[in-house]
Formats: sequence, structure tokens, C-alpha cells
Amino acid sequence: MFNIPKHSALLMLVILGILVCSSLLRLTLKKRLETSNYEELKQRIQSWWWMIGILFAAIYFGTSVTIFFFGFLSFLALKEFLSITPIRQEDRKVVFWLYLAIPFQYYWVHESWYGMFIIFIPVYVFLFIPIRMILIGKTEGFIRSAGTLHWAVMLSVFCISHLAFLLVLPVKNELAGNFGLLLYLLFLTQGNDVAQFVWGKLLGKHKIIPKVSPNKTWEGFLGGMATIVVLSAFLGPNLTPMNLKESLISGALINLSGFFGDLVISSVKRDLNIKDTGNLIPGHGGLLDRIDSLIYTAPVFFHFLYYQQY
Repeated sequence: MFNIPKHSALLMLVILGILVCSSLLRLTLKKRLETSNYEELKQRIQSWWWMIGILFAAIYFGTSVTIFFFGFLSFLALKEFLSITPIRQEDRKVVFWLYLAIPFQYYWVHESWYGMFIIFIPVYVFLFIPIRMILIGKTEGFIRSAGTLHWAVMLSVFCISHLAFLLVLPVKNELAGNFGLLLYLLFLTQGNDVAQFVWGKLLGKHKIIPKVSPNKTWEGFLGGMATIVVLSAFLGPNLTPMNLKESLISGALINLSGFFGDLVISSVKRDLNIKDTGNLIPGHGGLLDRIDSLIYTAPVFFHFLYYQQY
């Protein structure tokens, strides 16, 4: 079993406390909300218990298990992305190689092989996919299909694998360990989604990109920015090797990249004329609906941290 560092363990307790408070609040709202709204809220909170529980269980069993967990998450994300995006029938033979890239990518992570981790998918898999498509011998729809397959593996495997690589970086904050880096990113990314939603509901009047996401407002975005920067100023020095200045910049980057990650997946859904990317998570929709912001914040935060500290 893994000995979780003090600051990481404290944040995990805080997260569990938030879930307990959310469950109690839900019970108090039972008579005030319409049945459909109450059931949706109930489903969302129950799903959060499951998601946090599985993540914390993986962390409890150590780095290798947590890396495997993110590898499985990439598998589910890739499967979901390919289930909603149209590809040619002939390219199903190419899809096998996308799935095969997952164990290789996470093996580089497990072995802390940064050089291969950072180029395997953007270079080698990127070059291999069209070669395999050429061997099939069909050119009609080639560009569209190649773009879909490239984008699928980049978003669902390469971007998500940055979460796992945080766990194998040299430890520079003994009180939080590398799990502090992971928890910091996850907490701020999900907190950013909540903060933007709450501020948007309270003050939102001026829409940002109504054709993509009608509910996104400048008030929600700026309110979320202020909230996450303040949280980052406190959590950054306690959970990561970043100083106050770096933490403030990191919080702003997480806010901005999370905002665009949400919009990118929203654009995908609007293009495909679907409401959710799936139904894997009750109350939340699909996996991509839940990790849309994280797909962008993971590589952005990772490379900012890597540039500053390593």
C-alpha cells in the first residue's frame, strides 16, 4: 500500500468533505426541487462519489495502479470518441493500431521515458496512421478520416497521459509528493468548471461564444478565473514545487485552457448534433463530457510545470 504524503492526504479529506456536504445539501433540497431536477442532482452526486472513490482507491494502491487507471481512462475515452465520430468502414482496421498505442504510451510513462513519451503519438503514431490507411487502398474521404483518427488519439491518449506522467516526475515537494501535482490539477480543473457555472448563473449577462456554448458568459469566465487563481495561490505552494508567482500563472492557465477544452468538445457535439458524448456517467453524460476541460488543462499545466521546475 502507498503512504500518501500529508498535504495530498489533507486535500483528499477536503474533497471527501465536499462530497459529504453535497450529499447532505441534496437531502435538504428534496422537497424544494422538482422531481426531475432532484433526480438529476442525485445522479450527479452519486456519480461523483463513484468517480472520486475509484480515483482515490487507485492512489491508495500506488503509482503503478494509478498509471494503469489513466491508461484505462484513455481506452474508454478513445472508445467513446470513435463511437460518436463517423469514420470509413475500411478504417476500422486502422482503429486497432490506435488502441495498441495506449499500452505503449503508458509504458513510456511507467518507465519515466520522457523523450519517447513526448514524441511517440505526435510523431510516430501521426506518421503511421496515414501509412496504414494507404495500404487499405481507398482515397475517397482520406483527409477527413485521417484527421478524425489523429485527433481521437491525441485527445484521448496523448493529452490524458500527461496526468499519469505527473506521477513519475522527480519529487520536489516532500509534503505532497507527486500525487499532490495530480490532485492539484484535478481539483482546480473541476473547480474551474463549477466556479464558471456558479458565477455565470449569479451574474452572467454577456455571452462569449453563443453559437458554440450559449451558457458561457464573460461574468462566469472572469469569476471562475478569479476563484481559481486565488485557490491556486494557496494550493500551489502546498501541493507542488511552484512558488506563489508560478502558482498564480498556473491557475490562470488552468482556467483558460479548461474553458477552451469545454468549448472544443461542445463544438464536436454541435457538429455531430448530439447532446452528450455518451451515457457512461449518470447525470453527467459521457466520459468526454466530464473530462473535456481536463483534456486541455493536463498538457498545458504539465508543460508549464516541466518548463519551470525540471
